[in-house]
Amino acid sequence: MNLARLLSETAARNPGKPAVVFEGTPCTYGAFDREVERYAAMLHTAGVGKGDRVAVQLPKRMEFLFLHLANLSVGAVTLPLNTDYRPEEVEYFLSDSGTSLFVTDAERFARAAGSIRGLRGVRTLLLDGGGGAGEESLFERLSDVPAGFRRSWPAGGDDPAMICYTSGTTGRSKGAVITHRNLVSNMLALHDAWEWTGNDVLLHVLPLFHVHGLNVATHGSLYAGSTIVMHGKFDPERAWDSLEANGCTLFMGVPTIYQRMMGEWEKRERKPDLRGMRIFISGSAPLSDSLFHRFERSTGFRILERYGMTETGMIASNRIDPAHRKAKSVGYPLAGVDLRVAREDGADVRPGEVGEVWIRGDNVFRGYWGMPGKTAESFVDGWFRSGDLGFLDPEDGGRLYLVGRAKELIITGGYNVYPKEIENILEAHEAVKESAVVGLPDEEFGEKVVAVIVQKEGVAPVPPETFVALCKIHLASYKCPRQVFIVRDLPRNAMGKIRKNRIVESLRDGKPL
Repeated sequence: MNLARLLSETAARNPGKPAVVFEGTPCTYGAFDREVERYAAMLHTAGVGKGDRVAVQLPKRMEFLFLHLANLSVGAVTLPLNTDYRPEEVEYFLSDSGTSLFVTDAERFARAAGSIRGLRGVRTLLLDGGGGAGEESLFERLSDVPAGFRRSWPAGGDDPAMICYTSGTTGRSKGAVITHRNLVSNMLALHDAWEWTGNDVLLHVLPLFHVHGLNVATHGSLYAGSTIVMHGKFDPERAWDSLEANGCTLFMGVPTIYQRMMGEWEKRERKPDLRGMRIFISGSAPLSDSLFHRFERSTGFRILERYGMTETGMIASNRIDPAHRKAKSVGYPLAGVDLRVAREDGADVRPGEVGEVWIRGDNVFRGYWGMPGKTAESFVDGWFRSGDLGFLDPEDGGRLYLVGRAKELIITGGYNVYPKEIENILEAHEAVKESAVVGLPDEEFGEKVVAVIVQKEGVAPVPPETFVALCKIHLASYKCPRQVFIVRDLPRNAMGKIRKNRIVESLRDGKPL
């Protein structure tokens, strides 16, 4: 049960078929698999083996895919890193995970070199040339690969395949350890649920460093023997043109993408011919009721919404029959996934009542890297506590609806943001007494990050834009506040805890805090 081996077996059955057409250049399954084996040989000769962590921070390109599957082929563990991460974020991920090899490009390395060159045991491979201080060139390494190497796939089952970092409520990111069993079981469940076949053509516009773009879209398509039409970056005009020109049958996006696509659709005099399309799928953030109906009215397609998390992969999905898809619902548990809705004491709520969603199954991750305490807190008798609040509709076969989050997670544009990480940056500023970061509803991004700051008395006032600029220095751009409000006090309850719900209500309604 090694994921890369399963994908290699698909390639062997379809050697001449296009696997990925990246920016117009096709790569057949046979050529794709040979590149994965060549990269695996390179990693092997570089001393990378079972259990070693390999961090990849690259723009969306074929080398990312070759490296990732080569890692799994030699038993190593992939750490996909957002290309927007700042140097101190990259340093934390590399040091926390004990990464032995970091693969990036010259631009990102130049940005992070001062932070990572001092890390012990971390070697760097650069996609586009050497770095001048011990960093090696990826392509030079590939040119020295010895002949005769064959993959042995030494890892599988419950061995780690990936470590995907997700923000933590304390501001410290947690590395979710995803096993081969997690990836394979989820891939097989989606293959059946979405009736994925080799006849499908997927338009891929998502980032590869994200679970949605890599684990769901890419793994699933390569296993099914589909063709992936891959764009380096999402552009709504180009996406509509590509769906028609390439005879696409599948499309996956986050609500922000669908919002932008509708804006483009409504500007067009001639609408694209979508007769070949089977499914538009949405995930990574809640899809609004208005966008669900607006998309269907305009295109004739009812979006299939599904539900997943970094720690669990995909949990639930609406059904393949459009008649069984409903707005605001994420559908039913996938095959092999057990789901329940529980009260705080762990007992099941009554049917139709809101509680916390708990999950169990082969899709659920092994735990947080190096954080046994956090792992233990997240599980109760084998059930993973999602932190999401929802209810099961007893009149509709236990259909799942999500209504909010027990944790303070903000999802903006499909990315997870925890307020504490941003508050830590803001409160390090000498003028800040305290801060509160919240998510406000946003038509385009689902939620937008907003900060409310109380400045210290006796200190010269600091304009809001200074705090935005401060966050941009230390954090990925999607985590940075889009608005900053300066206030005299923050609302608190009788125990002195900041009432973030009151902040959200006031800002949403335009009322003073």
